[in-house]
Order: sequence, then structure tokens, then C-alpha cells
Amino acid sequence: MTIAAAPEKVWDLVSDVTRIGEFSPETFEARWTRGATGPAVGATFKGHVKRNGVGPTYWSPCTVTKCVAPGADGTGVFEFSVGLDGSAWTNWGYRLAPEGPDGAATRVTEYFRLEPKWFLRGYWLVLGALRGRTNERGMRTTLERMKEVLEA
Repeated sequence: MTIAAAPEKVWDLVSDVTRIGEFSPETFEARWTRGATGPAVGATFKGHVKRNGVGPTYWSPCTVTKCVAPGADGTGVFEFSVGLDGSAWTNWGYRLAPEGPDGAATRVTEYFRLEPKWFLRGYWLVLGALRGRTNERGMRTTLERMKEVLEA
């Protein structure tokens, strides 16, 4: 999705996990944990999730795995794993790239991937199509809500 905002402004929003509740249809709050106060590789946070927007509700431990703020070329990436220490189940992230002749807009891609674990593959075989559609709708909703805030 293209957002009419500079990569640095988009970065400030996507890397501030404490604001995810404003945008995500499933994760309604998040907070940094274990002394972390902002985005950095290895920083931890927990997200408060209401699965499929209706329940069950639970906390998910997360760890930042990639954290590259937009540099001179305007590209950046913010990624985190979901799961207990050393045992991630899924990974979520945002890739940023400048758009337009003056780089005043940003192409934002939100992505999701499962870790290659046998039980997750089994889950995905049974419920993957349904969950995949839910994830796609959720990512689209999240990006649309971010776009509204950033372009206001």
C-alpha cells in the first residue's frame, strides 16, 4: 500500500508497538517488556490479542528480529517473531520503500510467515486457507488505518 508520508514518519508508526491497538483488528494493545523502551533487535514486547477479533483473548510474547530505520535510500524494515524465547511460531513485519519522484510517499508491505515446525504445518493444512484470509484482511485493515492517521 502506498501512503502519502515520508518513510521516516511511517517508520515511527510501524515500529511503535504501543500504538498497534489503534490499527490492528486483532491485537488491541502491546507493551515493551524486559526493560525495552523502543524498537531494537532483541527488544521484547507482548501483544494482547483477541483472536479473529472475537476471542479467545491472550498475551503473545514477541521479539524484534529486524530493525532497520529508513536510511539515505529511504528503505526500512521492522520485523518481530511471536512465541516464547527461542521458539517462535510466526513472524510479522513491515517493509518500507520510498515512492514518487521526491520520495515523499512510502510503499508499505506488511507480511506474515510461519516458522517451519511440523505442528504449524499441520495446523496450516487444516485451517490455513481460513486463517490466511483472516491474516490478509487484518493486514489490509491495519495498513488502511495507518494510512488514515499518516495522511491526516
